[in-house]
Amino acid sequence: MAQGAQGERALDAGVVDRDDTEEFRDDFVGRFAAYWQSQGRPKTEGRIVGFLLVADRDAVSAEEVAEGARVSRGSVSQSVRRLRELGFVTLVEDPESRSRLISMDEDVWGGFLRNERSYLRQQRDLAASALERLPDLGESSRNRLRNMYDYMTWLDGYHDVLLERWEEYKAERGRGTGTELRALRGKGSGAWNPYTEG
Repeated sequence: MAQGAQGERALDAGVVDRDDTEEFRDDFVGRFAAYWQSQGRPKTEGRIVGFLLVADRDAVSAEEVAEGARVSRGSVSQSVRRLRELGFVTLVEDPESRSRLISMDEDVWGGFLRNERSYLRQQRDLAASALERLPDLGESSRNRLRNMYDYMTWLDGYHDVLLERWEEYKAERGRGTGTELRALRGKGSGAWNPYTEG
């Protein structure tokens, strides 16, 4: 409780202690990685994504990622390769050296939504092939596959709408000053919830 009050005073004063900032970054990376892992993804990937979300620079070296995410240097290359496939990161040329830097787009979530379409269509086609090649399946099994096929088809059909709404939401949000931190916080929990804010 006292720590929360201290944080509020620091926010009011416009000053944030560097140690507190680094401690929060570490905590953020750890919590993000735990959620990422709970969705069946490698924890190391989650630590890298979590670090990139709160990194101070647009692009960072593999060494900086390893240090900031607290993962081994050897695991960075493998994880970044997978994260590139998922659309979470890109590699950019470092103007000061021959190496490439790791970057995360500001709208990685919108990009993820765009890239998800390929996954949906692959799953839809997989269900269709099972329905075609396994005609003797029982009614329950065919219903499961038909629901899989129809769900992927239905969700794919909404992608354009979802992306359009997302761009509209960002544009509306962009009309604010971007500094109303208190307005972004949900009442009671101290966490902002976009579904409960007016």
